[in-house]
Amino acid sequence: MSGSGDASSRGPRFTVTGEPLPETMWVVARRPRWIGMLVLALVIAGIFAWLGHWQVERSIESAAPVNPETETVKPLTDVAEPQSPFPDRLGGQMVSVSGEIAPGGFRVIADRVNQGEKGYWLIGRLVVDGSGASVPVALGWGSTADQAAAAEASVPVGATGFRTDGRYFPSEAPSDSDFQNGRETVVSVAELVNEWSGYNGDVYGGYVVASQSWGGLAAIDSPAPDADVQLNWLNIFYAVEWAVFAVFAVFLWFRLVRDAYERELDEAEEDRLALAG
Repeated sequence: MSGSGDASSRGPRFTVTGEPLPETMWVVARRPRWIGMLVLALVIAGIFAWLGHWQVERSIESAAPVNPETETVKPLTDVAEPQSPFPDRLGGQMVSVSGEIAPGGFRVIADRVNQGEKGYWLIGRLVVDGSGASVPVALGWGSTADQAAAAEASVPVGATGFRTDGRYFPSEAPSDSDFQNGRETVVSVAELVNEWSGYNGDVYGGYVVASQSWGGLAAIDSPAPDADVQLNWLNIFYAVEWAVFAVFAVFLWFRLVRDAYERELDEAEEDRLALAG
């Protein structure tokens, strides 16, 4: 096979019919056919590059926190709607609620860990100002069920103006583990609605863990949601693949042009040898 170095050292070369052979590969590349093929290769490479960029954006979006403003206290009535599904973005959101603690809405929830120690929550039903809907509020943590229940007396029941800040969490899944024996272990809005005597109003889809506590109970430890994020490496891998495809599209054009150039030289050499023989 003849190379470009051979062609340049021997000077201009011609076919047996007298037509000039290309001196370099780039002479072939400037022909209209190969210019058109280059444009097509660049378009394909551009599409592959765009797909790679899209994959990178997807990996960054999936790594971003669901809600970067969880520590900004917002009124519950501004961020959530009663009788609506709980939005994922609200998990752990700091909210403020005010209204009236309804009588008969207290419950003691077991198996609640606070600062590494297992104990009990006291929760109450708050009728929220502005919406009239109810939301469970965790009012404090006690080491025993009796301690949690005794704190009910310090909570202002039936009085308007009750206000607290806290984190808003989705309702937990119902559980009937010890429910028949009066021992509740989950904060399930669906269960609580059935337990609240004579209640048939609207409810929010989550519950609030109050930042302060009542009746000598400990404040419930409720840290901010984990803000650590991780890139989606599968999307990064796909982005690298698309980049490789983009480079390959241009490289394929280069190889095709080079093959066409060398084929012309080889065919001309074969014709010359055939005539000489």
